[in-house]
Amino acid sequence: MALRRFAISITVFNILGYTVLGFEQPWTWPLIALATAYTTETALELVGAKVEGRRPRFLGNGLPGMLEFLYPSHITGLALNMLTYVNDRLPVMMFGVVFAVSAKWVLRVPVRGRLRHYMNPSNFGIAAILVLFPWASIAPPYHFTEHVNTPFGWLIVLGILMSGTILNAKLTGRMWLIAGWLGTFALQAVLRGLVFGTSIPAALGMMTGVAFVLFTNYMITDPGTTPSKPANQVAFGAGVALLYALFMIAHIAYGIFFATALTCLIRGLYLWYVHFRDRGHDERQATVLRAAAASAPAAEASGKVAAV
Repeated sequence: MALRRFAISITVFNILGYTVLGFEQPWTWPLIALATAYTTETALELVGAKVEGRRPRFLGNGLPGMLEFLYPSHITGLALNMLTYVNDRLPVMMFGVVFAVSAKWVLRVPVRGRLRHYMNPSNFGIAAILVLFPWASIAPPYHFTEHVNTPFGWLIVLGILMSGTILNAKLTGRMWLIAGWLGTFALQAVLRGLVFGTSIPAALGMMTGVAFVLFTNYMITDPGTTPSKPANQVAFGAGVALLYALFMIAHIAYGIFFATALTCLIRGLYLWYVHFRDRGHDERQATVLRAAAASAPAAEASGKVAAV
């Protein structure tokens, strides 16, 4: 349900972006991004199904099953194209989409018996573009409201804020993460102003933009790569904000995307640690049980000899 509504929301926003708001990328690029994402996801699913000896997930349930399978790649393709600006270098955008979708298959960790990806796909693809192609940039924030007047621009922010809040409160259950993220972000903005002389109004003003609202409601709250427990959600959101502050102090641009990627990576490494810790515990328990089972017949035989 959450994926479907998220996919619908980002599709509608892209349509409005190209017809009303003023998106800068060519109008054909979201279509190319979707085709790239669908192709990559389907190809990797076919390979995975063959290796694991199972039926591909997009088969067996008709059109609804196919759509359900494609929702994540649909979201990734549209989000990556919408949030990056690579001039006229179409292959770079396509590379980002392929990188983002493929990372879900490569960077995974066992969680309760199932392999789950831990890197936020869209964010990771954006971060990869920014690192590997230094001339690339994030889509200019003004393109979200370039062709509308100021009052209508505020209404857009309000609409995204309301729809995203409802989505996260009712479906994803990530309001604690948002609270940790926003609270710590505001705190670090004030602290950077007091300690390093950063303009506090400017640092806080970032929170009023469409791009920040989109990031807060639709990027950082990805259910597949964030914790479920409230305390862990708060820690995750606060961690992203604190790492963002470190990137800003170090004068590294686009820190919000790098901070999210690094937080996801830290969480993934921790999940691997938990997996190996639990497996080691289970192996020790199994060894103890085998030793006890092996000693039981010997003890029984010894008892019989003593009785004779």
